Amino acid sequence: MVLGAAESPVLSFDVGGTDIKAGLVDARGAVLGMRRVPTPLDPARPGEAVLDRLAELAAELAAEFPGVPARAAGIIVPGIVDSVAGVGVYSANLGWRDFPFTAEAEKRLGIPVAFDHDVRSAAAVEHSFGGSKEFNDVVVMVVGTGIAAAVFSGGKAVTAGGFAGELGHAQVPDPDAAPGTTGSTILEAVGSAGAIAKRYHRASGNRVNGARDVLLKASEGDQAAARVWADAVDALAFTICQCVNIIGTEAVVIGGGLAEAGDELLDPLRTRVNQILDFQRRPHLIRAQLGQDAGLLGAALNARGLLGAGQ
Repeated sequence: MVLGAAESPVLSFDVGGTDIKAGLVDARGAVLGMRRVPTPLDPARPGEAVLDRLAELAAELAAEFPGVPARAAGIIVPGIVDSVAGVGVYSANLGWRDFPFTAEAEKRLGIPVAFDHDVRSAAAVEHSFGGSKEFNDVVVMVVGTGIAAAVFSGGKAVTAGGFAGELGHAQVPDPDAAPGTTGSTILEAVGSAGAIAKRYHRASGNRVNGARDVLLKASEGDQAAARVWADAVDALAFTICQCVNIIGTEAVVIGGGLAEAGDELLDPLRTRVNQILDFQRRPHLIRAQLGQDAGLLGAALNARGLLGAGQ
């Protein structure tokens, strides 16, 4: 994978709710000096605490690789992100509001900084180098404990000031609604890996380690597990079909922990999407290909965009 023509490595930081991944990424996409450390949580100064830790990691990497100084950095974070303004608008898990990440990071690192959303950045790499690269109208869904997404229309990312792609909060039919009613809930409450485990526990009284255990129990004939899994497939299919109807999505890339189920998820999902749609084109459903490092590579791709050729 070649991320760009510029030769200098870039600093790459993928800030998550639990961990920070950091490393130097060269022009071919190789990650040097990979580190994974806990994300600092400081309610009084949440943004500053994260950036202080990133500055420490940058110093460690500079000391480890003194002959290849980074010329730019990429930082990606969860939540609502305005990448144009360089502002972390809101993070429910990490606590900041309207924090000027780009300006504050450049003060600490002393190099240009590209700041963006974690899923959008990982999705951009997946879209550029993964299985959806031949399509222009794509939704990349990361389905794990929650659900986040990135939207590409006409080959370009749709950001809407950081508010595009919040598919986890899209309304879907509520499978737990009382008989004869038509209640609704959000996709994340039915179709996420976290929701699958919770709903199975609620339905059966049995605890499981995650959605994979629910799928295994369903394959062994557990009716509660089969129903919960089918509900998740229905909710995901409903949302995918809404994307097809509204923005003409050609391909949907499924990533995150739930995608590890592979065809055991994608095959019934394709069937359900096909049943729901009428005259519309059927979207290609594709498993994400770039795995755990997609975020780091996405942040690096953002940073490399700040460099001119030959740097």
